[in-house]
Amino acid sequence: MTEDVLKIEKRGAVDWVTLNRPDAYNSLNEAMIDALLDYFQRLYTDHDTRVVVLRGAGRGFCAGLDLKARAGSNAQPESRSSADGLRAQRRISEIVMRMRRCPQPIVSLIHGGCAGGGFAFALASDIRIAGRSAKMNAAFIRLGLSACDIGVSYFLPRLVGVSVASELMLTGRFIGAERALMTGLVSEVVEDDRLEEAAQPFVEDLLNATPLGLRLTKECLNMSVDAPSLESAIAMEDRNQILCAQGPDFQEGIRAFMEKRKPSYSGS
Repeated sequence: MTEDVLKIEKRGAVDWVTLNRPDAYNSLNEAMIDALLDYFQRLYTDHDTRVVVLRGAGRGFCAGLDLKARAGSNAQPESRSSADGLRAQRRISEIVMRMRRCPQPIVSLIHGGCAGGGFAFALASDIRIAGRSAKMNAAFIRLGLSACDIGVSYFLPRLVGVSVASELMLTGRFIGAERALMTGLVSEVVEDDRLEEAAQPFVEDLLNATPLGLRLTKECLNMSVDAPSLESAIAMEDRNQILCAQGPDFQEGIRAFMEKRKPSYSGS
């Protein structure tokens, strides 16, 4: 079932991961939630995969929770206890937690609809590239819920500022590709059929870092966003630099720089 709803293509040290429910706009059903939880959990101890590219099959990135499947389930909201609801909620929010815990940088390629949980996945990624058709929103508030869901209230204001985040979350309005670029929500906007091509330079630059340096950079960025002081951030940076400098990849990086060639790293 995992192979049906989540396609994982390994290209060397890069996983190209495709949300694969195109007939349902890649919305999240139980099988896809299970597959995403399992995949991002396994990444934590995977030293062969260095970069993840996440994208959606068909006409859009991800439309969020599969409401049709939920409506057709036996457990209707009125018959579920609060404990049951919280368990179901945490299963989805745990996906973005695992996305941030995994040491591999995640590049999301966003086209078409990117709403609700799909928006949360895009925000939880490290780099976002948008196709011109991309339309993103915090759809939760349009469904009788709070817009603060699946990490959106954490990530969005840190990416675009409180003012724009407030607008998008309080209204549920869509933000298109061009405005997303202007606000810093995405790094680049390209034609939809050029998304994979646009991702390649980012992937190559990520692979030019040492495996350890790449992992520690993501870890330190995560911690520095919420660091209580400059001293705390610098302590983490100092620790990481010493760790990286102890291995042979640091010397290889210096040699490659001096010889004007691509480095050949051996570490993990």
